Formats: sequence, C-alpha cells, structure tokens
Amino acid sequence: MTKLFLFLALILPMKATTQIKAFVCLCDNDHQAIAPVGKAIGNGLDPAANLYWGCSDGLSAYFKRSKKWKLTETLKPEEGPVLVTLKFTHHSGDATLTAHAYRGDRMKTCLEQFFNESREAGGKQLIAFLGHNGLMDNQLDWPKAADPDDEPSHAIVLGCLTKSYFAAPLKKMNSEPLLLTKSLMYPGSFLLHDAIEIWLKKGTKAEMREAAAKAYAKNQKISVKAARTVFAKLP
Repeated sequence: MTKLFLFLALILPMKATTQIKAFVCLCDNDHQAIAPVGKAIGNGLDPAANLYWGCSDGLSAYFKRSKKWKLTETLKPEEGPVLVTLKFTHHSGDATLTAHAYRGDRMKTCLEQFFNESREAGGKQLIAFLGHNGLMDNQLDWPKAADPDDEPSHAIVLGCLTKSYFAAPLKKMNSEPLLLTKSLMYPGSFLLHDAIEIWLKKGTKAEMREAAAKAYAKNQKISVKAARTVFAKLP
C-alpha cells in the first residue's frame, strides 16, 4: 500500500497552493512620522509588544488566534531588516500566508521589497502591506516597471490614505489593488484577515471592501456606513 501511495504521488499533479505574502513594518515612535503611541507598542525593535504585530490586533497575535489559519513555522533571522517571519497554512489547505515583521527603522527597505514582490509575484498571488504609510515620508529606489503583458499580482495596502500614494506605483508594478484606504485609519490585522477570506472565495473588490468595513465598524465601534468611508471604491 505504501508503494502505491508513493507511485501515485509521483504521477499525479500536485495541487497548486495560493500564496499570500504580508509585509508589516513595525510601529516606531522614533523613526516614523506618526502620532506617538505608548512606548511599548511603539518600539519598532520589539515585535512581541508592537502595535502592528504582537498586540491583540497585530498580525502575529490575530492570525495565531484565528481558527482559519495554523502557524507552521517561525523564523527569526540573526541580522537584517526582518525580525520575524511567520508561515501559516489556511484551514482549507489551499493557501499559505508568509508574514514578515520589519524593523520599524527600516520602512524604506520594507516598502521597496513589498513593491518588488508585487512586481515579481504575478499569477494572481496576493501581496499585502500593513502599517504606517511610509510613502508619505520616504523616497524609494523603485524597481523597473513590470511587463504589462504579465499576469498581475493582487495587492492590499492597509495604512492611512493608501489609495493616493500606492495606486499609481502598484500599476507600474503590474499589481492590481483590491483594498486601499482613503482616510486616516487604524490598520488592524483583522482587516487583512477578513479580506483574505473574500479573496480566497474569488469575491469582488466591492465584497472585499464591505467585509473590511464590517470588520472596522466592529473594532472601532462605529456604524458600517461610517466605516465604508475609510475604504476606497476601486474599479
């Protein structure tokens, strides 16, 4: 029987796994142009306590609690801009999420690597950025424009006013934005979590925006109508 399974594994095609990659630049009072937050949650060198990573709505904490995702690997590089990388598998078995926590003082590097990944990913992969809108105060070394004939990647950018800053460069990277913002906002990872679920079901941008609005309304204790004004309508 074991030999039969091995034989079948060799001759049958492997099921393609959808890849999602998230770039999180840790909240940093000292190195980002933000309204200061508490000292612990605004320490860009401490992922465990950081607002965007270790706090209850941070990516690490939120996805570890989720029943839809299972943590499969934790990597902690000894040096470089990334402090922690987490790898998750979706409960369906059809998708993986790789999330990188970048040092708060390495915003430029984080953004450059996000855009480069958006350019290279293609194939309808989903690439996400979460954190302070670093394009407000960083000049990037842009990768060359992507070939428009290539199959585009998909992008989610959660931060303040991301439509104004990210829509044009994402187009040059041949990456189609699915969820962007049009106001100041709190980029909690519950937004990414719920938007991904719609994306995996091949939902529309409008459905993704609505899911984000409902999640934001619940978290911020505001109406869904008010929450909808946070997220841009995308063609």
